[in-house]
Amino acid sequence: MSLREAYRRCPDAVFLPVDGRRYQAASRDVMTILRRFTPLVEPISIDEAFLDVTASQALFGDGPTIAQRIKEATWGEVGLTASVGVASTKLVAKVASDLRKPDGLVVVPVGEEAAFLAPLAIGRLWGVGEKTAVALAEYGVKTIGDLAALPPDLVVRRFGKHGRSLVDRARGIDVDPVHDGDPAKSVGHEHTFDVDTSDPEVIERTLLAMAEGVAGRLRSAGVRAGTVTVKIRDSGFRTITRQRTLAEPTDMTDPIYHTALDLARPEIRGMRVRLLGVSASNLGEREQLALFGSEEPRRRLAVEAADALRRRYGEGTVTRARLLGAGLPAPFERDPRNPLDRRARGVADAAGRRAGDRAGDGAGDGAGDGVATRDPGRDSQGVTDVDDIPPDDT
Repeated sequence: MSLREAYRRCPDAVFLPVDGRRYQAASRDVMTILRRFTPLVEPISIDEAFLDVTASQALFGDGPTIAQRIKEATWGEVGLTASVGVASTKLVAKVASDLRKPDGLVVVPVGEEAAFLAPLAIGRLWGVGEKTAVALAEYGVKTIGDLAALPPDLVVRRFGKHGRSLVDRARGIDVDPVHDGDPAKSVGHEHTFDVDTSDPEVIERTLLAMAEGVAGRLRSAGVRAGTVTVKIRDSGFRTITRQRTLAEPTDMTDPIYHTALDLARPEIRGMRVRLLGVSASNLGEREQLALFGSEEPRRRLAVEAADALRRRYGEGTVTRARLLGAGLPAPFERDPRNPLDRRARGVADAAGRRAGDRAGDGAGDGAGDGVATRDPGRDSQGVTDVDDIPPDDT
């Protein structure tokens, strides 16, 4: 539910300010605790991750024991409660972790996945949004067990390839391993305005700030992007995305900004804009992509000098004159979930190292009270694609 809708329903509510950087710091602390127990940690949000602890049992005990130790460490060191689900698959661990928040521990024994899921409301199943639930209700589906009992061919005819995966999930089947260090597919920022705006200057400065942040993160990681995407959401929550492939991959602000501006201008005429986003994708190594580059060497030297000043004295040390006094969030916020930003900080990615399909415990950890996703009206969000999350059509 958006803050605007919450205020409409409850105008006397008290809305407290948020601190995105504090949440990010708490997230890093929790993720550090998780990595004590296994290197196979797959963050899926600022306060949630999957772990494969199969190879850790000789050192730390079985899945439930490790889960309890994680809960104790998270509370003792960070002061946060955590809800943990322990199961043989990511899907079931995720559902289990959601059942007894904010301080629960739910264990699903191997072989009992389908029985555990069966009585739960269909909305509990990962990938079933409001529209899918309504469509499934046409077939009498109210619980996950109802879906599991349907003939797979029937569901496939109604939902296409997604239908097959829906039936598998309803039966507790999930062969997806815990991924650690998969390369980032894109990097981006989003900003939600406190008040919807149609002011061209505000919109352009916001796009510039986000392009600056995206370019800075690309340079820090030593990669360039070949595609720029803009995301626009209007006051009616209608979302538009447009993208363009660049003539030459880049890690510089100006090409990203001008491309984003060209994509956004035709869409925002007469629109009150609620949210803007800029992202870069089609990533490649800087050295590999720069063989035939045509950028001006002096401009790159100036940009690299500014980057060095920011690293030494802080991100706000150098900024563009147009962004001074703009009241925009810091455009260089990193996303600890993004392998690109972990690489920029010198944290090695274990690319290609994947958990095996052997029977083991997958703990889905959701840190509870205090580590919540930020209010997007107050801070910029670093955006990372997580393609392994099942689609939800809400």
